[in-house]
Order: sequence, then structure tokens, then C-alpha cells
Amino acid sequence: MKRNYYIFSSGKLIRRQNTLYFEPGESMEPEEELPDTDELQVEDDSVAEEEEKDEPKPMPRRPIPVEDIEAIYCFSEMRFNTKFLNFISQKQITLHLFNYYGYYSGSFYPREPFISGKLLVSQVRKYSELSLRLNIARKFVQGASDNILKNLMYYNSRDKDTSYFIEAIKEMQVMLPGCTDINELMGIEGNMRSLYYKSWPLLLDTEMEFGKREKHPPSNPVNALISFGNSLLYTTVLSEIYKTQLNPLVSYLHEPGERRFSLSLDIAEIFKPLLSDRIIFSLVNKKQIQEKHFTKELNFCHLNEEGRKVYLKEYDERLKTTIQHRSLKRQVSYRHLIRLECYKLIKEIIDEKEYSPFKIWW
Repeated sequence: MKRNYYIFSSGKLIRRQNTLYFEPGESMEPEEELPDTDELQVEDDSVAEEEEKDEPKPMPRRPIPVEDIEAIYCFSEMRFNTKFLNFISQKQITLHLFNYYGYYSGSFYPREPFISGKLLVSQVRKYSELSLRLNIARKFVQGASDNILKNLMYYNSRDKDTSYFIEAIKEMQVMLPGCTDINELMGIEGNMRSLYYKSWPLLLDTEMEFGKREKHPPSNPVNALISFGNSLLYTTVLSEIYKTQLNPLVSYLHEPGERRFSLSLDIAEIFKPLLSDRIIFSLVNKKQIQEKHFTKELNFCHLNEEGRKVYLKEYDERLKTTIQHRSLKRQVSYRHLIRLECYKLIKEIIDEKEYSPFKIWW
């Protein structure tokens, strides 16, 4: 099974034939690049304040077979050349970039290997006709709210009284079939999620501040966790869309816009309760994430490097977790569930089979 690789340290990735080598240490200057190699250089611009010590021995290169790479996540400053991008494009490897605070900046998205003009035309048609678009968008909201309810009912059965929130969200679900435009649908979805977040103080065994959901920027630890987790899920969904014939720019619930793959936002809504939210509940309630894992600035809070590593370790394990699929009758990973959701959406778009959103059944 292919893996995600996360880069935090200074150093560089060097390609030799079909293997990438990660070499820790300071990046070389551009004029010092080795001949006949393609490299991605990762730099750390922080300055050590400790006294000079004996120079450590260089660490050995760590080989990473190209066939083993699902995607590369970079959480540090870096330089890279076009040869490297051409190489990972040929190998269909996506590169996701995050800024100093750990928030998503953008992706290098290689040319789609499975393009289909016929599907693109159908995908745009489903967007252009309001009734068809509403039908798909409504199902995204239905799937997301069903999975939110699953989380609330789980905790309600464990001596956390979430009955008020369960009933209120169910009442909002009844309103979904009557929505006549996207803004109305988005409004209901936003109200559901806002109510869901109000239940979190019941679900989280912590004294960490939460209050209400704030995104730009997150002002407390729980909001920082939500933002970080959602951005990771967005990139994972984008990587899975890339392996299908779907165009990530044409969406139904979220309005297609500039500088974003909006279909990733649509599909991510369904999987937030399973991946982002449940990971937060687990890490916080088990005290694996604590106040020490955050850096707080004026009206701004973000995970520090240690905190991001804790989260990413859990996130990676969840993506690899397998369950017995009820229809396929075989074990599938959480990551593959996202791919299957893309395939189901394709069948809806080409009028082969009505789309039914993923719903947590365990």
C-alpha cells in the first residue's frame, strides 16, 4: 500500500533513477546542485540560539521507492526545480504545501491521467441545471448530517446527553427536500454544523477553550485542531479525486471559484465526522494533544510542530484503518472509502446509478 510522506526537517529530496532519497541537513545553494539529479530542497530558516557544538556526523540518506509514495506533504520552507516536478508528475504523485503555521497553502496537481471529455461535459451539465445540482448538493448535506448524528448518538449512548442536539439536527434534516436554491441549502448545512460544534464541550474531556467555530484565524486550540484536520482531509480528498476521471474544479454544494478545488470541499463534508472530528475527540480525550502542543499569538492559535506530528501520526493510521465493506464484502481502508465515494458520484453524473452518500455504519 502506498504511503503519505511528511517533511518537517531541513534537508533535501534527491531523485536517483526510481528512488527518492531524503538527506537531512542544510540545503545546498542552487549552484551546488549535483549533476544528473532532480531534487527538492527543504530549508529551515530558524536560527539556533544554542552555543556552537561539535559538528554532528552527517546522517545517512533514507531511500524512498517512488512506487511507495502516495503524496508528499511539506511543512517547511523549500526550494524545488522543474525537473523534480516533472518527475513526480510522471509518477502521478501529488505535492501538498503548508505554511509556517501548518495551514494548507496549495498543491502541485499533476496532469490528470484519466481524463474523460464525456464525463466533464456531464459533470458541467449537472452543475448548470439547478434542479440537478440541487439534487447532488442536497445529498452531500444529507450524508454529512447523518454522520454528524452518528457521532452524537455514539456519545449519547456513553453517558453524554446529546439528545437536544440530535433532535434539533433531525428537525433541520426534514427541511432539506424543500430547499429551492444552493444558498438556502448552505444555510441549513451551516446551522447544523454550528449546532454540532455547540455540543463539543460535552464530548471533549478537556479544559481547552473552544467557544464557537472560528476559521480566519482560529483563536483557540480546538478551532486550530479543526482547521488543521479539515485542511488535511481536503488534500486527501483531492488526491483521491485525482485517481478518478472527475474534475475537481466542478462542484455542486460549494460554488466553484478561483484558486480552489471546490469538489474536494463537497466530498470532504461527508468525511469530516469520520476523520477530522473523531481524531480530535480521540486525541484530546486521551490527552495525546494538550495545551503544550499549541502556539498562541494575538487572537491566533495554531498547532506547533510537535502537535502537528502527533495529529499526523493518528491521521495516517486512520487512513490505513480497514473495515468490512457491506456491499463489496471485503476489507477496505478509510482512504479507499473516499475513492469509492468518487466512483459513486461518477455513476450519478453519467446517469448510471443514483448517488447515495457514504454513511457511517459502525
